[in-house]
Amino acid sequence: MRDDWCAATYLRFEDERTRPSADLLARVPLTTAGLVVDLGCGPGNSTELLARRFAQAEAVGVDTSPDMLAAARKRLPGARFVEADVATWVPERPADVIFANAVLQWLSHHDTLLPRLMGLLAPGGALAIQMPDNLDEPSHRAMREVALDPRWRERLARAAAARTALPSLEAYYDMLRPHAAQVDVWRTTYAHPLDGAEAIADWLKATGLRPFLDPLDASEREAFVAAYVERARRLYPALSDGKVLLRFPRLFIVATRA
Repeated sequence: MRDDWCAATYLRFEDERTRPSADLLARVPLTTAGLVVDLGCGPGNSTELLARRFAQAEAVGVDTSPDMLAAARKRLPGARFVEADVATWVPERPADVIFANAVLQWLSHHDTLLPRLMGLLAPGGALAIQMPDNLDEPSHRAMREVALDPRWRERLARAAAARTALPSLEAYYDMLRPHAAQVDVWRTTYAHPLDGAEAIADWLKATGLRPFLDPLDASEREAFVAAYVERARRLYPALSDGKVLLRFPRLFIVATRA
């Protein structure tokens, strides 16, 4: 992608983005830890939850975005943040918790990636994963439909492939069970009240819309977002108080190494 991930844009909806992290962390069975790793740490909101839960542990955040890492270091000066690819990064010693909140959906080959991450854990350690599972939601169908506009169709032909549909809960259980003493998988749909279609676009500019916006110049981005908002306005009618309800399914995994 052409542009760095923007921490300020991401944090406009910090409470809504942090809630799944808290729900995921609540299912991690460990009471103590020496090393906790936050893969795809972003601006450090999820790392902060980890550091608070495991106050005596060394907390390490990993991300590819310099802007996100700068925000994370400012937020948590006591933690260590590393600029690296989460698909290949290896901790200096086995981790007690590897936390991956809303990042692994951008990576493929989960059948090899997840067992590799399990192998980076200390005995009894936990791999905790949360991934958006919303490609079939109106919010994301609208992106693909707007991308078919002749003004940018050729350049955005690959944008829809930036993410692919996640495997089933059963598939994740089977790919992790040979490497884990226990596997917990579940799916939750959050319903976020937002201030209209414009707010949906603002939310997604930091994440799902990025593959569609990054290949475009500034004026084209503005036109794309305007077309997206118009389509979203039809898909998300206003409720009694004027807000719209953004349905946001997410898939969760907590696997404990033997």
